[in-house]
Amino acid sequence: MDLNLKGQVVMIAAASKGMGYATALECAREGAIVSMASRDKQAIESAAETIRQQTGATVKAYTFDAGDAQSIKQWAEDTLRDLGPVKGLLVNAGGPPTGQFDSFDDDDWQSAFELTLMSSVRMIRAVLPSMRASGGGSILAITSSSVKEPIDILILSNVMRSGVTSLIKSLSQQLGPDNIRLNTLIPGKIDTDRLRGTNQAQASKRGVSVEEHNAQMAAQLPMRRFGDADEVGKACAFLLSDAASYITGVSLAVDGGLIKTVW
Repeated sequence: MDLNLKGQVVMIAAASKGMGYATALECAREGAIVSMASRDKQAIESAAETIRQQTGATVKAYTFDAGDAQSIKQWAEDTLRDLGPVKGLLVNAGGPPTGQFDSFDDDDWQSAFELTLMSSVRMIRAVLPSMRASGGGSILAITSSSVKEPIDILILSNVMRSGVTSLIKSLSQQLGPDNIRLNTLIPGKIDTDRLRGTNQAQASKRGVSVEEHNAQMAAQLPMRRFGDADEVGKACAFLLSDAASYITGVSLAVDGGLIKTVW
């Protein structure tokens, strides 16, 4: 399938590794012009160079902090100046720390709010003028299975990512007349640094080895394995592309059947 991404400028946040990197790579394979950003300058430049070498695509690396409003604004402005009008945006950021309710004070909640919810608001706000001026675009936010079924040690993520889901659904209604589509992608147990850290914490809490914990977790999934970041990247590239031109306001689960709720 041709995703019609060739020559389209796509901004990918938190793209130095994991699902962000996989999305940047897949968009580049489809011929997109990729603006990829991360807090770690060395890591994002290395990731961009790897993608350029593998795909021959135009890929530019930027340094930004998802928790800082000015940093997000600067990334968008630099992308517009260097690459042109933005047609796609992947809203993505490292998750808040693990822990239960009594583990966190007001500062922790405020930090999670800035990192997860306000970063989404700010990234979207930063690209809307360009998308409106160019006749539309696609915005995709990566959330978590916790928006459907809360995860015990991820209370900060449970709350903030649910807010992101409501934001995207609301904006899909408001921005449809501008031909701007907004969706969320719900990853399940995807083999990333984030999952490894969460699994380590859960294994320690249960008093079992990480290997035993992982085996038990995988055995509970209908597909009997964790997902790969590339599998998420392909789904993200599709939703960011014109191939998904009549899909907006939805939450697509890429979870190997993890989520049991019907809705």
